[in-house]
Amino acid sequence: MTARPHFAFNVLLTPQAVRSACRSGSWSKETSGMAPGYVQANLVILPSALADDFLRFCVRNQKSCPLVGVSDKGSPHLPDLGIDLDIRTDAPQYRIWEDGKLVAEPNDISAWWNDDLVTFAIGCSFSFEEALVAEGIALRHVNEQRNVAMYRTNIMCTPVGPFSGPMIVSMRPLKPADAIRAVQITSRMPAVHGAPIHIGLPSAIGIGDIEQPDYGDPVKVMPDELPVFWACGVTPQSVIQTARPNFAITHAPGCMLVTDKSNSELTAF
Repeated sequence: MTARPHFAFNVLLTPQAVRSACRSGSWSKETSGMAPGYVQANLVILPSALADDFLRFCVRNQKSCPLVGVSDKGSPHLPDLGIDLDIRTDAPQYRIWEDGKLVAEPNDISAWWNDDLVTFAIGCSFSFEEALVAEGIALRHVNEQRNVAMYRTNIMCTPVGPFSGPMIVSMRPLKPADAIRAVQITSRMPAVHGAPIHIGLPSAIGIGDIEQPDYGDPVKVMPDELPVFWACGVTPQSVIQTARPNFAITHAPGCMLVTDKSNSELTAF
């Protein structure tokens, strides 16, 4: 089998280029730092019978699950997020869940698609990283070309119907002054998780070992830095493991759907 070529990190500068690379199979990794200026989205795809409950779950847990789009039943398209966007092919990697268990991680979900599915696009913290970098705040996982570190916490989501479970958080190590500025910047972006939910003291939110993330890659926290935690759109994956629906599809952690919607559209001034 011929190995797939991989683009140099951060070379895919437009949403269309990222989606095209995913669709062709030439990009199948995380999307942090790509298509600067544009909204990236987590994905949750469920049978229509569960759609109303999951929609209400998102409304009641907006820090973790800020909705940026919902598809029509059976449609693989989200025209408000991209005219040519195809949910089945345009994320780098997906996860297939059966009865709450992960059974496959394909790069294309066409073989699993059916006319009963509803797609939820959820805001992603990658969208606010551009604003942080623009203010001179260095992000180590981006500079090291790694996926962001993500952790399960002891913070429980507000349950709705079959959906419940712990919040997942993403972590970025920052100097104290940068952490304060990051709170100010991300507070203006509630559609992509908003301000951090916790700073410092990982054990206070149930994280036993900061060097062992549950998802993503470990990132070093230096002695003069604080771990800063934001609610994360991977939360629905822990919820799916708890709810155990017969079937569900999500993105793979860090492998987002890159949309045509600009980050500025989601910023509250």
